[in-house]
Amino acid sequence: MTVPMAERSEKAHLFNYTFDYVLADKTSMRTSRISDVLDMSEEKCLRIAEENGLEIVGRDGEVWIDDWPSAPLVIVEVMSSSTSGGNKNKRTQIRMAFEDALLKGAKHEGPGINYRQVWARMASQLIVKSQVALEWNAKTIWILQDVLADYISTTTGLNLESYAAQRSNEVNILSIGYDDVPDESGLLRTVPENFYAGPVSTQVEDGVDGGFVDIVKVGSVPPVRHLWKALFRKRPCGVLAR
Repeated sequence: MTVPMAERSEKAHLFNYTFDYVLADKTSMRTSRISDVLDMSEEKCLRIAEENGLEIVGRDGEVWIDDWPSAPLVIVEVMSSSTSGGNKNKRTQIRMAFEDALLKGAKHEGPGINYRQVWARMASQLIVKSQVALEWNAKTIWILQDVLADYISTTTGLNLESYAAQRSNEVNILSIGYDDVPDESGLLRTVPENFYAGPVSTQVEDGVDGGFVDIVKVGSVPPVRHLWKALFRKRPCGVLAR
C-alpha cells in the first residue's frame, strides 16, 4: 500500500507499508456512495465487487453492496521471526528441523531466532502503523513470540512487563508461547502468554518521556572500556596517514 501524502518542504511524502491482516465489520452501502468515496465509476466499483465475491443487491431502485467493509477496524501484524542458519550436524537447519518435528513431535532441535534482525524490522513499523491506526480510529495488534518479547525487554529501553494490561491502548502486543504438554499428535500448540498495551509516547512539559517509543532506545549503555578491550584484541586493518 503506497499512498502519496501532503507535500511538505516541497517534497512528496509516501506511506509505503503493507498490513498482514485487517479485520473489519461490514455494512450495506449504495454503489453511488462507494463511487464517491473511492473516486471511481460505479461500473468499476461493481466489477471489483463481483471479482471479490461481494454481495450485490438491488434495493429501493438502487444497487447496493451488502458487505462493504466498515468500522471498527483492527490491523493485525504477525511478527514472524527469521532464524539463524542452523547446523547440519546438529540437524538444526530448517528442513531437518521440520522433518524431525513430524517424526519426533516436540522432541526435536531447531535453529535459533535472529533476534536483532527481527527487532530491527519491527521497531519502526510498530510506531508508524500504530500512529496510522490511531488516525483512522482503529487499533493495531502485534503478535509475536514470547522469547522475542523477552529480548525486547532486556535489550531496549522498553520494558514490556511495565505495560501488562487488560485493555487495548495506542500500541498493543500479544505474545505467544508454546503449551507445556504436547497434544495427541505429539506437537506443542501455541497459546497466548501476555498482553501488553500503552501509549506511543507519554508527553511531559519538556518533551517525550517514556511510552512504546522506548523500543528504539538502548536498554543500557556499556562502559567504554568494553570497546577498548574489543579494539585491543583485534589486529589493526590499516593506518591512515596524517
